[in-house]
Amino acid sequence: MREKVEQALAKIRPMLERDGGSVELIDINGTVVKVRLTGACHGCPMSQMTLKSGVERIIKQEVPEVTEVVAG
Repeated sequence: MREKVEQALAKIRPMLERDGGSVELIDINGTVVKVRLTGACHGCPMSQMTLKSGVERIIKQEVPEVTEVVAG
């Protein structure tokens, strides 16, 4: 599952990098993925929306066994 999540994150990174940010995988605990938003995304007021509406949505599409993506 880790490889699938990394592949999904590779698809997301270019979008975040355009705004000066990125995302890294911290851990996978069962079906919950823990990620860290970095760069301009870290501390951005929209980061929670980016995490849930962007990162989580895409990871769940690519890796259906994932039930939740949380900030780490």
